[in-house]
Amino acid sequence: MKKNIAILAFFALVLTPAAVFATDGAQPGGSWMSIVMLVGLFAVMCFVMIRPQQKKEKALKAMRDSLKVGDEVVTIGGVYGRIVKVRDDRITLACGAALTKIEFAKWAISGPADPELAKGKTKTEEAEDDRKPSPKTIKKLGRKTEEVAEELEEVAEDVSEGIEEVAELTQE
Repeated sequence: MKKNIAILAFFALVLTPAAVFATDGAQPGGSWMSIVMLVGLFAVMCFVMIRPQQKKEKALKAMRDSLKVGDEVVTIGGVYGRIVKVRDDRITLACGAALTKIEFAKWAISGPADPELAKGKTKTEEAEDDRKPSPKTIKKLGRKTEEVAEELEEVAEDVSEGIEEVAELTQE
């Protein structure tokens, strides 16, 4: 935001002709030129500051309108919860371990609780991705399984030998 203001101030200084600052009306067309420059300055300000803010507001309104029961969201106050009920201007969230129901204004929802959900990827898709190992991973796991099985056999032999020794000592 500060960067945009600095850019705007730069354009104001560069684009504003000296005729705007003249006190006498000696320069012909000076007032016409200043009006053109002010309109140009307003157009630049519109594209630098106002349009991006309108796009953000439009996207936020679309997100709030698309909320449905079961979505996990966070409010502007930092309260995380699952949507239980949706009305025209209010949303009821179940929050905390006791699933306390709290009613919020729709404008108080800042976005989805999980940043991945904001990108459109659901938790079930993530879980499915995690469950599908690659062939390379399967080979590694196969080798590790064989090594673990061999170690278990050695441990089992050591345990059986230890049991036999304990049995011999108790018989004596």
